[in-house]
Amino acid sequence: MPDYRALLAVDAKDFTGLPALLHAPVSQMIPELIDQALVKAGLDDLVNTKRFPANTGDGLVFGFDPARLPFVVSPFLDVLDDVLAQYNTHTMGPRIRLRASVHVGPLPDDGLPGDGNGTPRNDTHRLLDSRPVKAVLAASSEDVTHLAAILSDRVFTDVVLGGYAGLHPDRCIEVPATVDGKKFAQQAWLYIPVLDHFPCQSHGASPEPRS
Repeated sequence: MPDYRALLAVDAKDFTGLPALLHAPVSQMIPELIDQALVKAGLDDLVNTKRFPANTGDGLVFGFDPARLPFVVSPFLDVLDDVLAQYNTHTMGPRIRLRASVHVGPLPDDGLPGDGNGTPRNDTHRLLDSRPVKAVLAASSEDVTHLAAILSDRVFTDVVLGGYAGLHPDRCIEVPATVDGKKFAQQAWLYIPVLDHFPCQSHGASPEPRS
């Protein structure tokens, strides 16, 4: 079995609705904002050590050493929200509001074609596209909520409940992560650094009690 790799994926809300002229600049800006947040969060080592990174046009995904996973959960997500808030306050162009997913699992990483491909990578993207995390950005203020993150149940259990990250479990909301048109359903955990209100239940992002 391959070694475990942690995964971070992000994408931008309403990217396809932007004029075509803006697609390239926004696509280029997202990795820059991620790297800024990594440096400010004390994770500058990840800037140049991303494993199998891929620019997805409206975002990016990369693997990294699971030992850094607690720090990506916290403080990185909070710092990324701050970086986005600063950017959106001062930009003359379109605002960038991001969804993020964090997962971990066994993936090939041997310096060969196909590195990073496997079920954990697929699940990371499914979590990113799931209804609850999309609902948060759709239902929240663009002036307040700049980032909505979803953690896989494995990350929540091992990292947050395990006490390895500086994030209290009660700040995460258990949700059923489903994707329209896909055979995907997992329990996952929303983490929203700054939220003006919680989306209504009809959006599929209502809190579930933690057992």
